[in-house]
Amino acid sequence: MEVEARLQDVVSRIQAAEKSSGRTAQAVTLVAVSKTFDAEAIRPVISAGQRVFGENRVQEAQGKWPQLKAETPGLELHLIGPLQSNKAAEAVALFDVIETVDREKIARALAAEMDKQGLTPRLYVQVNTGLEPQKAGIAPDDTVAFVELCRKELGLQIEGLMCIPPADENPGPHFALLSKLASACKLEKLSMGMSGDFETAIQFGATSVRVGSAIFGGR
Repeated sequence: MEVEARLQDVVSRIQAAEKSSGRTAQAVTLVAVSKTFDAEAIRPVISAGQRVFGENRVQEAQGKWPQLKAETPGLELHLIGPLQSNKAAEAVALFDVIETVDREKIARALAAEMDKQGLTPRLYVQVNTGLEPQKAGIAPDDTVAFVELCRKELGLQIEGLMCIPPADENPGPHFALLSKLASACKLEKLSMGMSGDFETAIQFGATSVRVGSAIFGGR
């Protein structure tokens, strides 16, 4: 199957999941995850109408997205991988949305860079719903306080929450937990769900899903 057909298949599945879970049409944004794919592999997906993309690494994104954004105005780029504080300046300059605000040091670095550059990428707090030691993210019990710190002390506008459930567990309870935490923080945006579980995520209220291999194929 060509990449354009795979993209359309994912879009159709999102629409069906919206309908079956009683969501309004176009309630869910598809973030096409283009990490490890070069510009030549990404251009057909842009040509097919996709406008929102996700990358894991700042350095890799810098190698392809300035050119792609120059070619096609209106593209939106999300950072969905872990951010090191020494890359905060580059991240603020390149990304429209940073989904992986996961500790105070990063929040402070982003606040300083946004002030310095006069740019305001939209921000999500990453929550480690499974408390996995190898995975980034704020512990669920600390999420409300961390969002308050970002808002009140650092003046950051937090748009939503993001999670990556443990690979070997049913994702449903993790999506439900993220939704509950978002309500406690008075946040409406939920970035959750990937190629294997995005339909489940939509049932639990995802407003954006991050889909890579189902569109681009295996890495």
